Amino acid sequence: MRNLTLRILLLWLCICSAYYSYATHVRAGEITASRISDRDLTYRLTLTTYHDEIGGRMASEGQNDVTFCIRPFNGGAGTTLLVERTGRAPINVATTINTFSKPFTFSSPGVYVISVGIENRNDGVVNMSNSVNTPFYVETVLVINASLGLNRTPVMLNPPLDSARTGQKFCHNPAAFDADGDSLSYRLSIPKQGTPGTCINRNVNGYRDPALGVDPDAKNELQNAPATFTIDPITGDLCWDAPARTGIYNVAFIIEEWRDGVKIGEVVRDMQIVVADGPNRRPLLDPIANVCVEAGQVASQTARATDPDNNRLIFSAYGGVFNLDPQGKPISPPLIATDYATFTPSVSQSQASPAVGTFRWLTNCSHVREAPYDVVIKVEDLPGRNQIQLASLESFAIRVVAPRPSGLTATPSTGAAAGFTLTWTSYRCQLPGAQMVIYRKEGCSGGTFSGCTNPGDPLALGYTEVGRVPVNATTFTDDNNGLGLRRGGVQYSYRIRVAYALPQGGFSPLSDETCLDLPAQTPVLTNVTVDTTSTNRGVITVKWTRPPFKASDVPGPYQYRLSRATGLNGTDFTLIATINSNLDATVDTIYVDRNLNTVQNGYRYRLEFFHTLNGTLTSLGVTEAASSVRLSVAPANQGLRLNWQAVVPWRNENQRHRVYREVRNRPGTFNLIAEVSVQSASTFTYTDDGTDRFTADGTHTIKLSTDSTYCYRVETVGTYDSPRIRVGQLYNFSQIVCAAPADSTKPCPPVLTIDALNCDNPTGLECASSVVNNTLNWTYPVSNANNQECAPAVSYNVYFTRYPEDPFTKIGQTTAPTTTFRHTGLDSYAGCYYVTAVSRFGTESAKSNTVCNDNCTSLRLPNVFTPNGDGKNDLFTPLSCTAFIETMTFVVYNRWGTKIFESNNPNINWDGKTSDGQDLPSGTYYYQVTVTFKTLQKTSEPLTLKGWIQLIK
Repeated sequence: MRNLTLRILLLWLCICSAYYSYATHVRAGEITASRISDRDLTYRLTLTTYHDEIGGRMASEGQNDVTFCIRPFNGGAGTTLLVERTGRAPINVATTINTFSKPFTFSSPGVYVISVGIENRNDGVVNMSNSVNTPFYVETVLVINASLGLNRTPVMLNPPLDSARTGQKFCHNPAAFDADGDSLSYRLSIPKQGTPGTCINRNVNGYRDPALGVDPDAKNELQNAPATFTIDPITGDLCWDAPARTGIYNVAFIIEEWRDGVKIGEVVRDMQIVVADGPNRRPLLDPIANVCVEAGQVASQTARATDPDNNRLIFSAYGGVFNLDPQGKPISPPLIATDYATFTPSVSQSQASPAVGTFRWLTNCSHVREAPYDVVIKVEDLPGRNQIQLASLESFAIRVVAPRPSGLTATPSTGAAAGFTLTWTSYRCQLPGAQMVIYRKEGCSGGTFSGCTNPGDPLALGYTEVGRVPVNATTFTDDNNGLGLRRGGVQYSYRIRVAYALPQGGFSPLSDETCLDLPAQTPVLTNVTVDTTSTNRGVITVKWTRPPFKASDVPGPYQYRLSRATGLNGTDFTLIATINSNLDATVDTIYVDRNLNTVQNGYRYRLEFFHTLNGTLTSLGVTEAASSVRLSVAPANQGLRLNWQAVVPWRNENQRHRVYREVRNRPGTFNLIAEVSVQSASTFTYTDDGTDRFTADGTHTIKLSTDSTYCYRVETVGTYDSPRIRVGQLYNFSQIVCAAPADSTKPCPPVLTIDALNCDNPTGLECASSVVNNTLNWTYPVSNANNQECAPAVSYNVYFTRYPEDPFTKIGQTTAPTTTFRHTGLDSYAGCYYVTAVSRFGTESAKSNTVCNDNCTSLRLPNVFTPNGDGKNDLFTPLSCTAFIETMTFVVYNRWGTKIFESNNPNINWDGKTSDGQDLPSGTYYYQVTVTFKTLQKTSEPLTLKGWIQLIK
């Protein structure tokens, strides 16, 4: 334990153990577990403790066994397990590391708590009560599930003992490592105490947070904020910024273990920090960047440290990649496969400041896993005599990624269903349980991926998984599950990657793509264009190519059979044309389909091609179906929104489609108003605001009116991806659609004012009445903040809430041009309002500014009254308005402090008599009044007034 100056530690432990020696010795510890059998649920349970060998040596020597408690997490009887000590070794003259380990077989899967209580903690822990008589206690939560395989809890490779100096920031990292590659998270806890030999436990008595619990005035190192004690939930860095008082402190934190998003266990570590004072300043360690390498490459990093006092420095490094326990001894069974990482210089070699250390790790395929490997680098100074040794640490993560699969090629398969046979180079990192995953999409995109920078997301790239094979396979045939892939015009892109089984998890980067198509044996459709829009006389022209061979290569005569289905995705095809052909110069690749309802329907076509075999017409295949272009038009803000779609075997994406609008006063004549750049089918859209954005054929910009109808048609532009199909660009028209725009423009919010009270003169009719009114006035703007004209308002909605924090409700409406509203029948002026404007299309504006009125909250009382029965000034009443008083308590006292009168009436109406009706003599009396008012606040602050009253008769 190099991180604790022995002279300081010995002093503390000797002081704290002057009177206690036998049962006070445990400084820190934790419990770990690892499954050791794949036939049953047998785990090795291990308690690691750190013992005080100065004040608690006799207790440490006598601690030859401990009793584990194993109980269900959700309650129930526990099982005890006596475990003998299996190891005891000094890490210096003041402390030993002790292990207690034994196998245990769980009877069934479940969630279990494994705990140990030991008498007692070492003496002198300042942030808990009476630590010398407080049992030590730690626990681990373990999820037992056969599907988790040979699961192990994380291990902590940095000892749980550290030293700190007052006024300086302190950090510690447990260097937790999970050999299974599970993710770890961290959170703070409170140290516990447990009754040895039982499952009973609770928080230690009098625990105080190290940051502010011992010294509430403690500051951070910069002296600009209160001290803090935190743990980073991701890295596990435990930082105390900064200790204020010397002494021994114990803290606890929990390391949670996660697999595939599911928590599978947690380990509690109870650690000890010794805080001392002195002039020494901690060394400084430069931040260390994370590292990513492909399996087989060397991961290397340099650590650089300086010491502000020019003390010599020593480095130490922790992490599972070194396969060393907290004593620096090799761990068996090993945490990772060889080779192990190294760090130079060794911990026994000191350096002058600045000091440099080198991390190096030759990785291999066995090191591939989704979770990174964490490494903690610590630098410690070597100060002068009687000064506390201080340290700083930095952690960095190493990702070891799998190589990208290589050598992927594809060739048409020879099976009954059309498809491809894929082959690739035998994969280099064939870990157990891994699979090669095959992905396919239509269209080629290119791009190369890397595990460290961009491994590639097949779903985001448009790929679909089509199969999996063992990682040692090198071939796969894709025939679309026996349904076959489309021939002609469709290019297929394939990529592969490796999926690793848990607990390694994760994927390799995507391979480079291979992209190709299946040769066509039949013609392909090229056009389905709407020539005439009509409910019963619609016309669509269908075109196709000749078959991809010479007439002499395949015996004729030949025949085309064209079928049609209703709907863009229709499947109920009906034969509509049979065309015989000799493949000569005669035009036989076009058909005009008439008498259709192109207003309400889209149509879908497919073509089957026949040749003559042994005197019989025999099918060579059916083309991919192609639909007409279907257009829809709907009102939009300040215009009309067009959307169109077509289900075709060619590619209409990544083109410039054309939008036409009928010329006003020239029916049937359409003008090209825009060329729309489209990518995916979701971008086949355009909003017409009347502007003609294509001026090469003349400018026909118009102002769209909600009282007029406008007609449109769209022309798509597409092409086949396959270089085998050389038909150029394909142009197809939609049907004609007409629509009128709607004014969906929101009117502007009004500007609202309210007639406020004059609390300087609150008397008058409104004060005397039990019912009051609020009057609102507003103005409607001509234009909005962007200088755009506001839509005309036809009415206004008025909204009210009694208290600002409550929801508003609609209380009334006015018809334009009325811009005033009187809210009547109120018992109070208090409340808030806003107003909205409504257009003739029913569109409501945003709310106006909110205005509020409040009641007057003053109380003025006289100090002379004459209750002599002359009808003048006979009652003591407030001079100010009392209509808005919620509660009042008015108390009168004589000169000796005796209460003589009390009233809860807001008007008081004191007649100069006592509460029991006895006349009072003339004189000076004293009052106290406590009053609350009806205001915008649900609970108003009470107002208390004191004064004197001269009673004259």
